[in-house]
Amino acid sequence: MSLPAHWFTPPDRPGLRARLLTPWAHWRARGGRVGGEGWRAPVPVISVDALAAGGVGPLPAVLAIVGHVQGLDLQPVILARGGSGPLRIEPRRHGAAEVGAAALLAADFAPTWVAPDWASGARAALAEGGADCLVMMGGLRDPALVKDVSIGVVDAVRGFGNGRCRPAGPLAEPLVMALARVDLLIPIGPRSAQERFAELWRARLDMPRMPGDLQPLPTGMEWAGARLLAFAGGEDPELFFATLRGLGAEPVRCEALATEEAYGAGLLARLEREAYLRAAQLVTTEEDAVRLPEAFRRKVLSLPMRLNLPDKAPLDAALTRVGLRQGGGVS
Repeated sequence: MSLPAHWFTPPDRPGLRARLLTPWAHWRARGGRVGGEGWRAPVPVISVDALAAGGVGPLPAVLAIVGHVQGLDLQPVILARGGSGPLRIEPRRHGAAEVGAAALLAADFAPTWVAPDWASGARAALAEGGADCLVMMGGLRDPALVKDVSIGVVDAVRGFGNGRCRPAGPLAEPLVMALARVDLLIPIGPRSAQERFAELWRARLDMPRMPGDLQPLPTGMEWAGARLLAFAGGEDPELFFATLRGLGAEPVRCEALATEEAYGAGLLARLEREAYLRAAQLVTTEEDAVRLPEAFRRKVLSLPMRLNLPDKAPLDAALTRVGLRQGGGVS
């Protein structure tokens, strides 16, 4: 999926289109649900959300944070928006079309609820009992549920693009407003991208940062030399294709699909036929795999990626601040 080139013009050289669209984009952003008081849950609420369109979404950071919290002997519950719930996701019963691919994947790691609004999802999750904290997959700008810790995720390669709001740039709201909401920032990308991101945006970043990088999860599959026909949707399929090449695989073709593109019978038949003719194995991302019909999914390999956070001290400090402690419970 290609993204508008003007979104990623360096911040000190905005394009003419971006400059012309900026006033309207700021007006549109301020018209969103960004104010007011929401419902305060009786347990800490952690929001994890991407600050800019394109690149890495919030799911890898949510899974990393949930895993860390579980390692403290705490019981987190994940919240996602969508569907007609509130509904607790059962991975063997529900499908991606019903609850969303990211939420369906998250449900394999912790109890996950999906609801049309954050507050109703939180109430339903807490009514079930046992939750020490709630981790929102998104919702940074939505006031329906009061957040105790707000964590922003940004692709270190793309950064904040030209620093402007959609449609002039990749941001949902003016950067100064977005950063004011954030208690902790997670830039995701390789070291070289992290260094450039810090250089470009250092003057704007006065919150703690916790850099991380996405790494393939060992599955026992020998990727080196494998002939693959790779396909992926999402905001940045090129990251997936580059990862396969980095593992030594030999993609005979890589097909980037639009995020909203349905995996219909025609598309799947074409992919399968092409893989057969090229003597290649079909492969896709973990998130795309759960969108596939179950019968076709058996024919496709997936490459799971996990977020590596070398220094979790900023996260521990945030958890301590809201009363979450080692050994379970809230102090």
